[in-house]
Order: sequence, then structure tokens, then C-alpha cells
Amino acid sequence: MSKKKERQLPETLGLSPVGADSHAHLDGRDNDVDAVLARALACGVRTVGNVFLGPAAYREGRALFERHDDVFFLLGVHPHEAAKMTDADLADMRQAFSTDPRLRAVGEIGLDYFYDFSPPETQQHWFRRQLELALELDQRVVIHCRDAEDDCLEILDDMGFGGRPLLWHCFGLGPEWAEKLLRRGWHLSVPGTVTYAKSEALREAVRIIPADRLLLETDAPYLSPEPYRGKRNEPALLGFTALEIALLRGENPHELWARCGDNARDFFGLAD
Repeated sequence: MSKKKERQLPETLGLSPVGADSHAHLDGRDNDVDAVLARALACGVRTVGNVFLGPAAYREGRALFERHDDVFFLLGVHPHEAAKMTDADLADMRQAFSTDPRLRAVGEIGLDYFYDFSPPETQQHWFRRQLELALELDQRVVIHCRDAEDDCLEILDDMGFGGRPLLWHCFGLGPEWAEKLLRRGWHLSVPGTVTYAKSEALREAVRIIPADRLLLETDAPYLSPEPYRGKRNEPALLGFTALEIALLRGENPHELWARCGDNARDFFGLAD
């Protein structure tokens, strides 16, 4: 009987504590935030962006991170929830950004036509309203876009977001789309799917992303990289994504790790 191959432990990758997970969802009720962040630091992840999916999630979950100064926040209403969004949500977001310096971007916001949770027209309406809020607050934007790229790009162009600080979260497209986004001056954040053999277009695209506009993310608890695919994702596993990207780009993994961490801190305006 063949012995099952053991997965490499992420702490054995030997990465310095300078990494950054630009996008994670750690405020779920089944998370032990203290333990998750301790494992992350032991695996080289110093900085984590926690995404609050709406004002209620922010109010309920912010206190979980009071003891963790290296966690910054993103706040936005996901397109899946667009049908439930109200003007009161926008007002709550405006108030939160005016009082909490740990909020560093409006996001994740955008369009998602893969699922039919909210009508496209409703998604587009509230996407525009949240973009207007970002302009009003002079805030960065983090985009969620799935099977809606043309409409998403049309709205962003129409509202003048070319050249503004914008991060395309969970980028999973090919070189052609990477070039479209990069021409507008935006940053791209790459998740663990880049480690999947069938992600051919993405694996090709990461080779052309400029070094200063590449960020890493887990999108935890989703999209675990190999060799943990199918398991619950968390920031501690980010190093496997970094190593695969470094291999594809022909770079030193430790240098890429540090640079992507700095890119995230620079993009979100975090003190070093």
C-alpha cells in the first residue's frame, strides 16, 4: 500500500515576516482570529487586510482585531447583496470611513453575473453609488468582478477611475485583460488559483504584471493554494502562492515575497 504524501507545512517555507495578505475574510464566527493571525505571522505574513462585507459586518466584527495593529480594513457591499442595499448602508459606510483610520479602501465592490443573487441592473446601480462614495471620500477601491468584465470596465471608465488607486481583487484572467487593467494604472491581486495547473491564462498573465503592481491575497477562507486545495484557506498559506508566482516569473521567492508585501502596504497607505 502506497503511503500518502504529506503536505509541506507553510512554516517550513522560511519566509521572513514581511509578507502581506491583501484580502481575507477573517471575521466569520467560526474563526479564532488570534490563532489565525499567530499562524500567519509564524509563516511570514505580517500585514492582513480584512474585508467587511457591509456595515453590519463591520460593526459586529471590528472588535475582533483590536489587539492586532497589523490588520487593516476594507468595507463595501458585495454585488451579491446589491438587492438588499439601501441609502442607509451608504450613510453608515460614510460615517465609518470618517471615524476609523484603519479603513483603507471601499471594497470589495463590483459586479458578479456568475450567480443570480441580485439583478445586473441593481448591481450596476449600487456599484456606481459606492464608486461615487469612494470619489467623495478620496478612497481607494477594491474591485470584485466575475463574468462581468466588460460592464465593470465600462462603468469604471465612465466614472473616471483610470489612473486612480484601484486594486482588482482575485485577478484570474489572462494576459489580454491584465494589459487592459494595467494600462489604466491599476494594481492586480493574485490568489491561490495561480497554483492550479489548469489556470493557464492566469499563470501566463502573472509573468507580465509589473513588479510594483503585483499583490498577493488568500481570499480566505476560499481558494486555498496547492498543496492545500480543497482545505480551508487562511493567511498562513499565502507563501505557497508567492513561491509559485516566483517560479513562473523566474524570480527569487524571498525577494518577491518582500516586494509584494511592500506593494500592499504602499497601495493601502500603511506606515512601514
